[in-house]
Amino acid sequence: MTTTDGTVHVRYLVDDVQAAIDFYTTHLGFVPGETTFPPAFADVRRGNLRLLLSGPQSSAGRPMPDGRTPGPGGWNRIHLLVADIDAEVARLRAAGIEFRSDVVTGPGGRQIVLDDPAGNPVELFQP
Repeated sequence: MTTTDGTVHVRYLVDDVQAAIDFYTTHLGFVPGETTFPPAFADVRRGNLRLLLSGPQSSAGRPMPDGRTPGPGGWNRIHLLVADIDAEVARLRAAGIEFRSDVVTGPGGRQIVLDDPAGNPVELFQP
């Protein structure tokens, strides 16, 4: 049976759960969620997005049957809408945040990609 309350749940594997909580709540407008069990797991929320932060000690970080170990990084990412991408980039750079890319313009708007402390990408997008 599927249930939904309108919340979107995304899991990110992270190296340090507390560093991830601090990053998302300090820099990207998230608030602490209801579940906090560092160093294994915590969640943070922004609107109807619940970001599940799973450390190496979490069940999501356990090796797969074939021996592969889940880890952070890659290119799949959460996509956060912003009203003024230039102002957001300036604010985050002033806080010492590094970006994977420069701001690029496409048919739908402008975007830039930054990394959380574990190397998971986050896209800021201005339509």
